[in-house]
Amino acid sequence: MSLTSAATLATLDRTGPRRITDLAAVEGVTQPAMTALVRVMEESGLVERRGDASDKRVTLVCLTEAGASYVRTQRQAGVHAFERLIGELTGDEVEALVAALPALKHLAELESQDREGPKQ
Repeated sequence: MSLTSAATLATLDRTGPRRITDLAAVEGVTQPAMTALVRVMEESGLVERRGDASDKRVTLVCLTEAGASYVRTQRQAGVHAFERLIGELTGDEVEALVAALPALKHLAELESQDREGPKQ
């Protein structure tokens, strides 16, 4: 799976259903590229398109259960990888990481806000 595909699935998991134009902007690709990517992920059963109840002209891209499961599995794999690596650090290094957690959390929040762009 491409990084853009994985990032798009993660965005949908975090933010819920989105328009293709919104996804393209968040992921930094063109709308035609996102349309093609969504088509491939749709054929793989990871996303589906649904109408927007508030605007019948709009189609939203939504995660399927298989897509949500993929995101959960990948996140869990990342957690396990970090657990293993942190286990190889010295006590002082672990303490330095713990002290840096508030700043890292803030950075993640800023990045998430930047990637999500304007709310619908």
